[in-house]
Amino acid sequence: MTAVDLPAVPRVLIAEADPWSRDLLKQVLLNVRCDARLDVCADGQQAATLLRDKTYDLILADWELPGVDGLSLLRSVRQKRRSLPFILLSSRNDSASVREALPLAPTAYLTKPLNMEGLTQRLQDLLLNEGESVYCEIPPLAPGMTLPVFLERRRDACDGAPLRVDVKDAVQHSLTPDGLDLKQLEDRVHSDPQITAVLIAAANSAGHHGTPVQTLSAALHKLAAGQSMNLILGLALKHNVVLGDPALLAYAERHWQLSQDTADYARRLARMLELDHERCYSAGILHRLGDLALLRCLEDWRQGGGALDDEAIGESLDTFGAAYGSALRARWRLPLELRQLIAAIYSLEGGVYSRESLVMNLAAQMARLTEHEGLEALAGTKTARLLRVGLSELTRVRKA
Repeated sequence: MTAVDLPAVPRVLIAEADPWSRDLLKQVLLNVRCDARLDVCADGQQAATLLRDKTYDLILADWELPGVDGLSLLRSVRQKRRSLPFILLSSRNDSASVREALPLAPTAYLTKPLNMEGLTQRLQDLLLNEGESVYCEIPPLAPGMTLPVFLERRRDACDGAPLRVDVKDAVQHSLTPDGLDLKQLEDRVHSDPQITAVLIAAANSAGHHGTPVQTLSAALHKLAAGQSMNLILGLALKHNVVLGDPALLAYAERHWQLSQDTADYARRLARMLELDHERCYSAGILHRLGDLALLRCLEDWRQGGGALDDEAIGESLDTFGAAYGSALRARWRLPLELRQLIAAIYSLEGGVYSRESLVMNLAAQMARLTEHEGLEALAGTKTARLLRVGLSELTRVRKA
């Protein structure tokens, strides 16, 4: 495509097996052309079917697609449309692979982890005229739409929580002359439920094998610097990732603080009892993910023209918060053991509990205490007795 024959509204195909890489590509592309007609698929056979049925203006495909691989797709496309822009993505950066692809004239051959700035520039060159930008208005709510119906429909498709951390600042301050310092990055983002959940989910996705990852530190090291940085920066491209309504932001601040307090108490208790303190910290940070995701959807409701007041926010959280959390944890396939620890924060079911589950339940009870409430009653609870944690230990944890 050249500047004179750019389509008014481009149709783009993204074929990528890994769900988190697929979502990242989608966000980068929509950040360049929010009006693009986008088809997304996870395997080469589906991509081949779409290519037979539709005419595209741009294709992004991963070489390592299951079924029909990306190179085969490129070969098929070149037999029919020699000039169709086709960006081939691959984890192969050896010269032999490059030589194999070059005769098929890919518009670009990009190796993973992707350089997001480079990818963005490529897409701008292909989809925008020089100096052009595209603005997309927020669509209004459907006539007659009610808030409960809106939230019920959004539950299984919501994009997660708003961001607590400035991700660009976090990445920038974690870059060293030798590259991205994962420990510095972890220190800057460990309080953010959305970042923690996304990285843990991505580290456990189909493209990564081995022992399930349940902590932010383990996720960062499994994904490595390049992919971790891309996923974190990609979150900033999403819609309503920063809340603009003061009332919603005030609710989010309370949930963030409750998550942080629960996580901190859980880590201290677990350390005292010589348990997996980092896994307990993760469960604490993630346990309000659903409430935060709901607040983000309420921002969508408000921007679409819906009325919103403090009573409606509170009722929505009471009615849908837990369901949003369950749906997200299941859809993102967070490890079962981590989900069980999160569930223990709310209640202890059955008669046999792991010590880590007891820690989570006790930490949550501590976090819900006001600054004027003492620890005496908490020391006498069943949870504390089962852990053999008394008033002196709880006082030490609270003051640490």
